[in-house]
This record gives sequence, structure tokens and C-alpha cells, in this order.
Amino acid sequence: MVAALDILLPLSGAVLLAGQAIFLRLATREGDVSDVLVVVLFVNVGLIVPLAVVLSYPDYGLTARAVVAFVAAGFIGTVFGRLALFTGIQRVGASRAEPVKASNPLFAAVVAVLVLGERMTTEHVLGVVLIVVGVAVISWEQASGPETDELGSVVDLGFPLLAALFFAVEPTVGKIGLNEGTPVLVGLAIKTGAATLGYLGYLRWRRALPTTEVLSDDGLPWYLAAGLANTAFVVALYAALDVAPVVVVAPIVQASPLFVVVLSYLFLQDLERVTGRLTLGAAVVVGGGVLVAVYG
Repeated sequence: MVAALDILLPLSGAVLLAGQAIFLRLATREGDVSDVLVVVLFVNVGLIVPLAVVLSYPDYGLTARAVVAFVAAGFIGTVFGRLALFTGIQRVGASRAEPVKASNPLFAAVVAVLVLGERMTTEHVLGVVLIVVGVAVISWEQASGPETDELGSVVDLGFPLLAALFFAVEPTVGKIGLNEGTPVLVGLAIKTGAATLGYLGYLRWRRALPTTEVLSDDGLPWYLAAGLANTAFVVALYAALDVAPVVVVAPIVQASPLFVVVLSYLFLQDLERVTGRLTLGAAVVVGGGVLVAVYG
């Protein structure tokens, strides 16, 4: 039974992550990225916090170190990472942003080498090369589209690349909190709660808080769908890590861009152009990410 969960949980996470990307693309077709992120954060908090309070009572396993780690992870991944990814999906589409975001093992490898002094194996180097080549193919495909501003189009790919950087750093920070013995749901509750308060504080400082008009927005169902998919993905991911090693979970979740390409072709033909070159680039990035995840 555990062996089956080793595969099914991360695979469901990959599918949910792909679904989130499709919902986000539909949500940002006319909606504002900030509004979408606020709704997704509220869905996260509304579902995860009550579960954490009820299921982990009375021992929440909190220490000062754990709280600091989860708060930091919330800002790095939940705010900065998602904001960069959502913006990337809005500008270049889900079928392009997700494969580029999947290059995050490249940044994780760089951090491991520079900060932790780890050495790169031959397979590791090959994986990094594949990621770079795959992103280059996607950049080429993106810049060669009809009626496309080549420079602006390639620059827009910087948003999912930035998201990849944030998503590469977040797990290491979050792991510090988990190592303190804090239950997964409690850690996620702190992470999403801190991120929500921090992002709302930022929007208030900019005088850009969403108004109640967002509740009547035509895209609200897609906002909520993205929030539900994201919440389910986070829970599935951490549940998978609880029963299976990272070297099993990471490569399977890493396959999400391939699901995104398929779903984009099926449901976003009026919004996105899925080409053979794009599919090839996504497959190369995923292959490189798998190599880095397994041998990193």
C-alpha cells in the first residue's frame, strides 16, 4: 500500500499542479494577477489552517526556529514564487511558463554547490545542460511566434525563471522547520498565513488592496478553482514527502509541464499555441530536472 502511495501521491500532485496552471491562465485572461494571488492565498488559509488546528491539537510542535523558517518559506515561495509564476503565466501562457519554471532543479543545484559545497556528478551536469537547452528551445519558440516582440517576449520568460529560483530555495528553508518536529499541516498553516498577511500588508502600502468587486468578477470561478488546485497540490506534495523519499517524489512531480502542454492543447487552443518545438522543449526540461533530482 505504501509503495502505491509512493507513486500515486506525487503523480496526483503533478496533475494538480498542471490543473492549477490551466485555471490560472483562464483566471488571468482578463483578471489582475494580484487579485488572483489574494484569492488563492485565502483559499489556502481557509482550508489548511482549520485542518491544522483540529488535526494537530494539542501538540503543534512549534519552536522559534520553526516559526521563522516557515514564515521565510511563505514569503519566498508562497508570495514571491507564486507572484512571479502567475505573472509569467499571464504573459507567456501556461504551456510555456510551467516548463521554464520546471528548471528549478538547476537553481537548487547551484545553491547546493555554492552554499553547501556539494559536488556535481556527470549525470548532474548532463541534467543541468538539458535544462538549459530546453529553456533555450522554449525561448526560441516563444520569440518566433507571429506578431511577437522578440525582445519583450524573451524577457517575459524571466518571470517563470525567477519563480524557478524561488521554488528551488523554498523547500530548503521549509525543511528547517520540519526538522524541528513541526507537523506538516501546522507548518503549511504558518507558511500560508504569514504569506497572506505579508502580501495584504504590501498591497495596503501600495493602496492596491482588492475591493469587493472581485467577488463579482467573471473570472472568480477560475480564481477559486486555482486556489483549490493549489491547496490540494501542496497537501499532496507534503503527504508524498511524508511517505516517500525526495528522489522518488521530485522526478514525478517534475513531470507536471508535460501535463500542462497536453491540457493546454485540449482546453486553451483559443489562448495558446502549442507547437512541436514547445513540446520538445518541455520534455527536455523535464528530463533534465529528473536527472538533477535523482542524482543531485
